[in-house]
Amino acid sequence: MAELGTQRLQPDAAGLSSAAAILRGGGLVAFPTETVYGLGADACDDHAVARIYAAKGRPSFNPLIVHLPSVAAVKELVEWNDAAERAAQAFWPGPLTLVLPLKPDAGVSKLVTAGLDTLAVRVPSATVAHNLLTEFDGPVAAPSANTSGQISPTRAEHVLGDLSGKIDAVLDGGACAVGLESTILGLAGTPTLLRPGGVTLDQLTQVLAAPVTIRDDAAEISAPGQIKSHYAPRARVRLNATSWASGEARLGFGEVDCDLNLSATADLTQAAANLFEFLHRLDAGHAKIIAVSPIPNTGMGAAINDRLNRAAADR
Repeated sequence: MAELGTQRLQPDAAGLSSAAAILRGGGLVAFPTETVYGLGADACDDHAVARIYAAKGRPSFNPLIVHLPSVAAVKELVEWNDAAERAAQAFWPGPLTLVLPLKPDAGVSKLVTAGLDTLAVRVPSATVAHNLLTEFDGPVAAPSANTSGQISPTRAEHVLGDLSGKIDAVLDGGACAVGLESTILGLAGTPTLLRPGGVTLDQLTQVLAAPVTIRDDAAEISAPGQIKSHYAPRARVRLNATSWASGEARLGFGEVDCDLNLSATADLTQAAANLFEFLHRLDAGHAKIIAVSPIPNTGMGAAINDRLNRAAADR
């Protein structure tokens, strides 16, 4: 179907039915979660999952997150534990992914786990995502719906501008509320923050009532979003800019003169929601450099800086 063009589906009963049918047929459907748009495929279909990697140009060693409509559905795939129960009760549905031991009989494609013995799972809160997962009634593997390494999409237009003709459909649910990918928490052993996101380290520590280790960037890849160069626009990114150079696109934060301001009031939640959308806009202007104001590395700022550091990394 993708060879004939990518369908733009509305998130009504007809659109959801069409999207679920495409997934059952081994197709690819982009859909909005509260974080970013995901590129979904049947997680139990090797061929369909391989199409995700092909459409994105994603390295096969980079595992995928599986999305499910309920905690009960998650428990059918992974070995559950007390820490997972506490995290799920506090943050699901929502922008948190848990990495847990994969059950031997889960039936998930080995391409999803990239050969690991763990599985990354999430129950999203966005209504369109929940409705699609319920309609499909199975695990959906879904990384961000963009070419690998580039800016994640927070609107259907971003998906179509990047992947049109490579995927079968996109469910247009408007803008994503959080705007940054989910936090990833490893719970196969010592609780470990594998990727910062919409749930902060302080929140996790409080809910688990235990220390949470932060992943060493030099460690082997154990979850999505850990490749050094990632989330990158075509332009180079200059971080912690306190002044602007001629010809730069200026992405500000706080009270600063700039082209686009992540949050003039220095609200980190607002900045996170705007980050990818504003990077898309500035990149469309064809500047060679996007300069970014300093972002405090606290709360949601840790997730914002993680994405900016990866966007600015050598390619």
